[in-house]
Amino acid sequence: MLSRIKAIFIMAQFVFTVLVTIVLMYIFKNSTYKIRQIWAKMQKFLIGFNIIQNGKPDLEAKLILVNHQSLLDITSLEAIYPKDLCWVAKKEIRDIPLFGHILEAPKMIIIDRKNTRSLVKLVKEAKDRISNGRVIAIFPEGTRGRGEKLLKFQKGPKFLAEKLKLKVQPVVVTNTRNIFDSQNFKAKSGTVTVTFLDLVDPKKDEGWYERTRENMQKILTKENEKRTLI
Repeated sequence: MLSRIKAIFIMAQFVFTVLVTIVLMYIFKNSTYKIRQIWAKMQKFLIGFNIIQNGKPDLEAKLILVNHQSLLDITSLEAIYPKDLCWVAKKEIRDIPLFGHILEAPKMIIIDRKNTRSLVKLVKEAKDRISNGRVIAIFPEGTRGRGEKLLKFQKGPKFLAEKLKLKVQPVVVTNTRNIFDSQNFKAKSGTVTVTFLDLVDPKKDEGWYERTRENMQKILTKENEKRTLI
């Protein structure tokens, strides 16, 4: 019961603060990164979670691959990442009335997965964002998993990295689904772990994508096992 009450509170404040954030990003167009970072750090306080960071962001990376299980995945990365992230998101989010502007205002990359030319658009827009000093962030699974086992990686991130010759850093986020599960409408306080893996150069390893998934799964399993022992 308490977890549902907390989830209601989180959703209510989420709606309000996201709308305020959108307005501020349109007003202060040159400060969208700072505005998002302030919002994300505020969420840590309002929701009641801490972040433990293992490793550190490699500033040579132009693309980060992140596992996906909760809305808090994005919030956690926005709170700690030292550069302006450009998230790749599906068109359905952009189409949500009012809230879709959370992608439009900071110029995130929006793709239509039903459109066969979506990969062409992804490459073109990613190149533009990178030229402006941003780092592309993408969920290679394409949708949310349960937080235990990674889903199959989609072809888009691999194509993007190899086409633009981008150095890639895998990132594993754990325990966000346990803190806020929007699908089952449950929430509680806790700790999120964000693990930055070693930089990957696709030019030097033909099997980099499959190996990256394997390495991310190892970290995910290890972190989940730690929590069962607590």
